Amino acid sequence: MAARVGLSVSYLSQLENDDRPVTPAVAEAFARAFPAEWNDGQAGDAERRLASMREALADPFFGTDPFEPQMLHRAVEQQPLLADRFVRLHGAYRRNQEQLQMVDDRIASGVPGDDRLPWEEVRDWFHEAGNYVDGLDRAAEHLAFELDAEPLPEALIAHALKSRHGVDVVMSADDSGTMRRFDRARGLLAVGASLPSETRRFMLAHQLVQLELREAIQTVAGASHLRAAEAKTLLSVGLANYAAGALLMPYGRFREAARSMRHDIDRICQRFGVSFEQACHRLSTLQRPAERGIPFFFCRVDMAGNITKRHSATRLQFARFGGACPLWIVHEAVAIPDRILVQLAEMPDGVRYVSMAKGLVKPSGSFTRAPRRFAVALGCEAEHAREFIYADGLDVASATAATPIGSSCRLCPRSNCDQRAFPPANRLIAVDADERNVVPYRVM
Repeated sequence: MAARVGLSVSYLSQLENDDRPVTPAVAEAFARAFPAEWNDGQAGDAERRLASMREALADPFFGTDPFEPQMLHRAVEQQPLLADRFVRLHGAYRRNQEQLQMVDDRIASGVPGDDRLPWEEVRDWFHEAGNYVDGLDRAAEHLAFELDAEPLPEALIAHALKSRHGVDVVMSADDSGTMRRFDRARGLLAVGASLPSETRRFMLAHQLVQLELREAIQTVAGASHLRAAEAKTLLSVGLANYAAGALLMPYGRFREAARSMRHDIDRICQRFGVSFEQACHRLSTLQRPAERGIPFFFCRVDMAGNITKRHSATRLQFARFGGACPLWIVHEAVAIPDRILVQLAEMPDGVRYVSMAKGLVKPSGSFTRAPRRFAVALGCEAEHAREFIYADGLDVASATAATPIGSSCRLCPRSNCDQRAFPPANRLIAVDADERNVVPYRVM
């Protein structure tokens, strides 16, 4: 620990025994070495304000020159109102940049700005909500405590459906591909018998929270201001899925377990009885104020390279339209099921990310229907690498180890990428008839 913080063992021992004060420089050293634990352990407003300032100033927009710890502490202590407004201003800047990227992406793709499909409206709603819905998350966590079992067994959820709502659960041998069918009039829930156990549990949890938290889901969906009626229905389904994940993986216990396991997905799956994808998705929702988890991005990519699920609590933002960067490891993972690949990548803004990706196959239950093949990716900024077990074999500090990637070719400013599919939308190109490189033009 002393080596990671950059102190002598004797100095650290004196800090432990309150024989030395924690100076601003020492506090900054701990914050850099243990960002999640240090910020999480600070209870006062001043400490939270300092952590927010530190995070904002880490943005590459402010350059790479270090901010003196004493100066930062003094600024927060002497001008707390100014510090709060600085953090809010930076947050507004970040949101503005994300919205600008969405507009650029939409213009470059030729999709009209007011012509979003219902599922796109819902996707953007969850993105703007930070992929965290506080009321639903806490209500689902309270319900999990009432049921009082970890992991929640399928039989217990079925018993709760029967005892609390009069719903009987039956296994369906229907080979049409229907995963769940609820007959409200008869109070009968049919779940596909061929589904993996983790999926069956999720289907039961979805139905339980849909009935148990009906008013809360309707309140959130009703206040969403989505234009299309289909979008509000889709949002209600998405909110029930969100609450089902929160029921199977209650916030406090899940966050604590994930951190103690250094976010080892396979171990998390065993602990909570969930699928690999469900665990990854849940990790991306840990955004509860004052109890945040590691900021992760999460996505799911199909065989054609389409991003079918996406969320980022980091500075990395996915392209809304079209495919992602072909250099990103998730595309390779699609073709290699059940193998975890890891990557250190760097975006054009200089921010580095550690990511893992795994190809998955979901069985169809019938020879007549092809199984679904896709890959999920989960990653965090490199400063959290010590908390992410998949970064253990990567040289995060190396200046040349990171793969240069972008959000998509339309938006990527890199001029020397051999994998470029087409030019960036906002740059000119030059073509030399007497010279041919891998990419047949130069980006100006």
